[in-house]
Amino acid sequence: MRIVGLTGGIASGKSTVSNLFKSHGFPVVDADLVARDVLKKGTGGWKKVVAAFGEDILLDDGEVNRPRLGQVVFSNPEKRQLLNRLLAPYISSGIFWEILKLWMKGFKIRRLIVRDRTGEEDARNRINAQMPLDLKRNEADIVIDNSGSLDDLNDQFKNVLFEVSKPLTWTEFWLSRQGAIVSLVSVILGVLLCKKRFNTVGL
Repeated sequence: MRIVGLTGGIASGKSTVSNLFKSHGFPVVDADLVARDVLKKGTGGWKKVVAAFGEDILLDDGEVNRPRLGQVVFSNPEKRQLLNRLLAPYISSGIFWEILKLWMKGFKIRRLIVRDRTGEEDARNRINAQMPLDLKRNEADIVIDNSGSLDDLNDQFKNVLFEVSKPLTWTEFWLSRQGAIVSLVSVILGVLLCKKRFNTVGL
């Protein structure tokens, strides 16, 4: 299984690219959905956020008013960092379990993105709060330039699809589901053979 992370700036076309992956049969998991789940009413994340930010961020039904919370944290770096510290363990755990479920099923790809629709001022605050795009480019194995037409994007995606569909390297294989199974079977067989040999010697 090869795991691929997709990231980028706000409104950079991540959803379009993820839909291209979906259309080619690749499962896609959105970290924003995981983040929504950990903020549902009554969850551990919900309790910590309400305790930290007060009930003013809640809707009438008790669910978190995400746009309101966004306005609070994206206009205040300290509050944003606090929110990140509170939710990071829950989001990381949720992402881990989603990866594990895909790994157990042997799927090949996964997407990690965070995206939300906001007003112009909120959007500016969110953009300023993100990792700089130049840093993302330097850290990325593959860069998709979405400044052209949809046809240009489709052409680039074909190259991306070729790269991520290549056979696994040996390192990737041993980290994959198949590699783990091979390792487990090898260990079990090794233990059984050693046990049999020691029993034979003992006789």
